[in-house]
Amino acid sequence: MAVTISLTVLLAVIAILLVKARRTSLGTAVIVWLSGFTVASTGLADPVNTALAAIVGLFHH
Repeated sequence: MAVTISLTVLLAVIAILLVKARRTSLGTAVIVWLSGFTVASTGLADPVNTALAAIVGLFHH
């Protein structure tokens, strides 16, 4: 029997573990998790890409 897990869920788990281990900040972990929607090409990929581009636009002068 094959067991599958969504890439988005996997990246969320990794991000949570990194925050708990104090290896990264919460903001970075959220970006990693949101990037999972893009990499996995889920239905939320386009809105997430737009949101990430808007966030980057806020900090890029």
